[in-house]
Amino acid sequence: MTKLKIKTGDIVRVIAGDHKGAEGKVLRVFVDANKAIVEGTNMVSVHTKPSAKNPQGGIVKKEAPIQISNLSLIDPKSKKVTKVGFKVEGDKKVRFSKKSNQVL
Repeated sequence: MTKLKIKTGDIVRVIAGDHKGAEGKVLRVFVDANKAIVEGTNMVSVHTKPSAKNPQGGIVKKEAPIQISNLSLIDPKSKKVTKVGFKVEGDKKVRFSKKSNQVL
């Protein structure tokens, strides 16, 4: 199992692909596939059958997963793209921003 540097709830920017430059909050991370769903980016049209929840059916827009390598974390302090590092504070391993050296 690989350790990912992006977690659910982080604010990220898309750095490659069709949605380059878009920013959003990470809604879900798929560790096994190295992908994440980012709010408001990579929207796809999904055709749905009528059901009890959606009696009309039709076409629904929703977010599709994006490769983690195409995402970069935004530093909460400087609001710029940053790399993520790991360090040990006391007996805990924490993530920190390499730009501002602030614990995330």
